[in-house]
Amino acid sequence: MDTPKLDASSETEAVLTCPVCGHKEREVMPTNACQYFYDCKGCGAVIKPLPGDCCVFCSYSDSKCPPMQQGQSDCS
Repeated sequence: MDTPKLDASSETEAVLTCPVCGHKEREVMPTNACQYFYDCKGCGAVIKPLPGDCCVFCSYSDSKCPPMQQGQSDCS
């Protein structure tokens, strides 16, 4: 799989907010894969994307994942 070419406007970090406890954590987003699961550092819940979203960053962060920022239809 090719690594997406990111332009200067692409965000590579985002703040994830746990939908269970509200804990916020700044994380580095993968640029070449979807992140389907995330373990909340506040309550330990395993977070999954919402239906229709490609990854947890698209569902629960303040920024879409890098591939979606670049206009790709999904993370793959």
